[in-house]
Amino acid sequence: MVFSRSIVAELSSTAGAVFTVLFSIIFSVALVRILGQAAVGTVDSGAVFAIVALTALTTLPTVLALTLFIAVLMTVSRSYRDSEMVVWFAAGQSLFAWIRPVARFAAPIVLLIAVLALLITPWANQQIAESRQRFAQRDDVSRVSPGRFIESAGAKRVFFVESVDLHGGTVRNLFVSHRSQGREGVIVAREGVIEVRPNGDRYLVLLQGRRYEGTPGAPQYRLLEFDRYGIRLDIRPDAPLAELNARSKPTRQLLAEVTPFHRAELLWRLGLPVVALLLALLAIPLGHVNPRVGRSANLIIAVLVFLLYHNGMSIVQAWVQQQRLSFAVGVWITHAVAAALVVLLFTRRVYWQRWIPRPIGARRPAA
Repeated sequence: MVFSRSIVAELSSTAGAVFTVLFSIIFSVALVRILGQAAVGTVDSGAVFAIVALTALTTLPTVLALTLFIAVLMTVSRSYRDSEMVVWFAAGQSLFAWIRPVARFAAPIVLLIAVLALLITPWANQQIAESRQRFAQRDDVSRVSPGRFIESAGAKRVFFVESVDLHGGTVRNLFVSHRSQGREGVIVAREGVIEVRPNGDRYLVLLQGRRYEGTPGAPQYRLLEFDRYGIRLDIRPDAPLAELNARSKPTRQLLAEVTPFHRAELLWRLGLPVVALLLALLAIPLGHVNPRVGRSANLIIAVLVFLLYHNGMSIVQAWVQQQRLSFAVGVWITHAVAAALVVLLFTRRVYWQRWIPRPIGARRPAA
């Protein structure tokens, strides 16, 4: 009992350090990526940190599963390296005795992963998708930031303004580059205002400006001075949001709507807590280290096992989406292979010596 409590305590401290490192890396990568998207105008700059936080939330199930795997692996490896396992085996205990404290430590983490995968992550994906779609459906002027070149939603114009008054619906010192029917044009104006027509269409009306238009490579360009010039904006703000994809839909909706994409997403969500539990058990025999040889080989094998398991889940999910594999088979086939590997490795460490079987009832010598 005392030894089990010490194992749980060591697993907790190791998992805390591993989670801190992994989550910091994931958060930093997400922050850099989304800041880059905001810089080019594909993400609302005012919602960057909210989107980063939601994105980090969607990665938590995988991060927690990897944290659990690494924490158990490092704890078992340290016990072998410091010869604590010699004392453990000399006391008549088996490697199977590690299952109970590891399962006790892993149970709340697996439960948290299940809650995140089934409830929290779909909600976070939904918030991210709605935020991106709302920003994409804003009219061109609403997306413009002062002092930056912003491409329009239809990719037909590039805007640059010196200042924007969204409350008053005006822009000042406006530059617009556009292309239409093989001709390129540039419009400059001192001021522009937004006008809404009775049918709901929105126009940017430019005041006191010039328009230059011509064909690239040709010397003939046309110059037009105007007092008022209207540009129809690409998107109506009241346009409905597009239907959310399967990753953004609640689990109850996936259960109600039987489609290949919904079944594949449900398979992934149900599999994440099972993956975490099996990886925690798999780390016990994988953590074996010969103190006189080193631990590099086992760590490499452990990383490969995690990648194969994770990629295997992705492959099965894709097969279910493509209807090449039924949901009833895909939901368990990958985990069955992982469970068989757990049994094989435990049998190898407890009952076999150099892959040569010996009697099951025989005790393993302390080593």
